[in-house]
Amino acid sequence: MSAVRPPERAQDGAKEVASLVPVRQIESVNDFVIKFANVNGSGSASANELFAKAILRMGVPVSPRNIFPSNIQGLPTWYEVRVTEEGHLGRRGGTDMMVAMNPQTWDADVAELEPGGYLFYDSTRPLPPSKFRSDIRVIGMPLTEICNAVYQDPRQRQLFKNIVYVGALAILLGIEPHVIEDLFGEQYKGKEKLLASNVQALHLGCDFARENLREPLGLRVQRADRVGDRIFVDGNSAAALGCVYGGATVAAWYPITPSSSVAEAFQKYCAKFRVDPATGQHRFAIVQAEDELASIGVVVGAGWNGARAFTATSGPGISLMAEFIGLAYFAEIPVTLINVQRGGPSTGMPTRTQQADILSCAYASHGDTKHVLLFPEDPHECFEHAAAALDLADRLQTPVFVMTDLDIGMNQRLCAPFAWDDSKAYDRGKVMSAEELEAGRDFGRYKDVDGDGIPWRTLPGTHPTKGSYFTRGTTRDAYARYSERGPDYIYNMERLLKKFATAATLVPQPVLRPAAQKTELGVIYLGSTSPAMQEALQALEERGVHLDALRLRAFPFPDSVVRFMAQHTQVFVVEQNRDAQMRSLLVNELDIDPARLVRVLHFDGTPITARFIVRSIDTHLQAQASGATDPKEPA
Repeated sequence: MSAVRPPERAQDGAKEVASLVPVRQIESVNDFVIKFANVNGSGSASANELFAKAILRMGVPVSPRNIFPSNIQGLPTWYEVRVTEEGHLGRRGGTDMMVAMNPQTWDADVAELEPGGYLFYDSTRPLPPSKFRSDIRVIGMPLTEICNAVYQDPRQRQLFKNIVYVGALAILLGIEPHVIEDLFGEQYKGKEKLLASNVQALHLGCDFARENLREPLGLRVQRADRVGDRIFVDGNSAAALGCVYGGATVAAWYPITPSSSVAEAFQKYCAKFRVDPATGQHRFAIVQAEDELASIGVVVGAGWNGARAFTATSGPGISLMAEFIGLAYFAEIPVTLINVQRGGPSTGMPTRTQQADILSCAYASHGDTKHVLLFPEDPHECFEHAAAALDLADRLQTPVFVMTDLDIGMNQRLCAPFAWDDSKAYDRGKVMSAEELEAGRDFGRYKDVDGDGIPWRTLPGTHPTKGSYFTRGTTRDAYARYSERGPDYIYNMERLLKKFATAATLVPQPVLRPAAQKTELGVIYLGSTSPAMQEALQALEERGVHLDALRLRAFPFPDSVVRFMAQHTQVFVVEQNRDAQMRSLLVNELDIDPARLVRVLHFDGTPITARFIVRSIDTHLQAQASGATDPKEPA
């Protein structure tokens, strides 16, 4: 038990006032959530990331998430670090320790703390007792006063205040300061002046904590060996590297949050891997176009010409690209689109995460269109799926979407290391050669000769007189000749459906996690819901609730999804949008009875938590058992 209460006035240095009400402190080693509440543009992001990496270097898995505003400076920003020796990478929900550095969000930040949690704050200015809670432990440190005494420059005072609190937290939580110093050494290699000043600020915080904050906290970091060979990387960088390894040589893009760093990383990797060492010649082309329409136009043109090409964008960009996407679908041109989803509609929440573009991408453009979607769960699959998308686009001669989101794309996450088989040959699909044409092989650009719906194509310049065709967005016959005859149009449209059915056999297949015992309950989930879902399944099993779980990795849905549905009387569909878009896609494409699919929807812009999933499923099942709801009606 610890007996503490809020201070009666501004804390004198680091003094804490004993409470009359006993409060049980949260006590945990290598298993807690700490959240930093800062102001955007204050330089806190790099310090908070340093904190997370230091714990990782001590062999303890972390899962950080940066929650930031869409403006450049001045609004609230949060950085949440989940420390979890068990390796859970989803958001747990709740906060055990709040580092409250933003007066604007103070009340909400304090309210977010779990009972028995810890509040660390800058105690330089007095705060009334009403600003605190009696069921938490308060740790005050006069950060502004310390920095004002050491630094003269206002910007230095602000920047180094972040490093000072990292130093204090290191002592309070048991993080080894030399680990942080090593990280500084790597970051500022060759910049000794910056290195020395950051180390000085770190020791200011460490020394103050040792001398004035001696009472140990219940939260501790202890060295472990639980990281293994996993790497720490963000999904956008992983997708960009996947495009390099997948053979992309052309990228065209227009800046949009949260996808811009995909193209920026692709530029960096191409400069390393796609420059001829002998001549210095660039073997890639990257175009920052004037808008999204121009960028997708470049990619369609490059794909038609035989290059592997991609664009990276988000929901509003997809909306603007719709007409070109329809052209690529109907003219059957390979195109890869990496859609880092965010909150919508319209501008929506540009710096918040959602899975809200599922339907808009599945049926992008006008008329009867259906597109291939891939759903990576983490940076490792961002790498794999980006490379696979380029193969699929060539093989299927169609647009392929990699449906990541801000949570995966912009947050660093532990994942399995990337692997690549250097003997792998790119699958260019059905490309007819000059030799085949010269030998008299029949070439009908839109003719299904193999029964899979995929026609043969030629690349420009393949043969001087044979294999040419006119590419158009209007209807044509199997030999690419303009035609508005109904039978020709029906032939093409039905062949495209046949090709889509073929795609279901080629895309990444779903991953099944069977329950520990036979059950009639199932759950379907996808993408960035995966880490929280895995933890939720474990928690539900401990409560005696058993569910077979199927993680979707692609659309069109393979036959295994149909079989999974048939084996369960009730299936929860967990997704991060308001309108249950994946559930709608399942109903629409597989003719599933909607009453069997129960919505579990999270769409406030923050990543879904294990607690939310458990509570949603528990609530539905309890209501169903009590007869409060009709079991046939989705919750």
